[in-house]
Amino acid sequence: MNRQKILVVDDNPVVTTTLSMKLKSAGFDVIVAADGSEAVAAARKEKPNLILLDLSFPLDLGGVPWDGFKIIEWLRRIEEAKDIPVIVITGDDPAKLKGRSLATGAVAFFQKPIDNNQLLETIKKTLSTDPNKPASA
Repeated sequence: MNRQKILVVDDNPVVTTTLSMKLKSAGFDVIVAADGSEAVAAARKEKPNLILLDLSFPLDLGGVPWDGFKIIEWLRRIEEAKDIPVIVITGDDPAKLKGRSLATGAVAFFQKPIDNNQLLETIKKTLSTDPNKPASA
């Protein structure tokens, strides 16, 4: 049976480690990316079933000012990633970002610190309705 893959995109190693442990214990395979270029490359190569995406990132080594919205925009242009559901996870102001996140195509929005039980419930619900998930999952 193939386990479903979740790509966690966050520049904070504490967040990626914590989420990875929670997701692995819930039966998911986890891929981690620390910035936009890693996220786009991982989405192309790994073809995850779902992406957990932060919105704030420092400039990458090439000086690209990635943010979560730019990452979503790039993912939607890539054939292998255009239909992957995205859940936004951010420590930034939800009053300013929740509506924009959902309008950009995110399926859900969580503010840090994240309620892990609610996040897992949302992930499972999203994946159970995802037409791209493997039939064996």
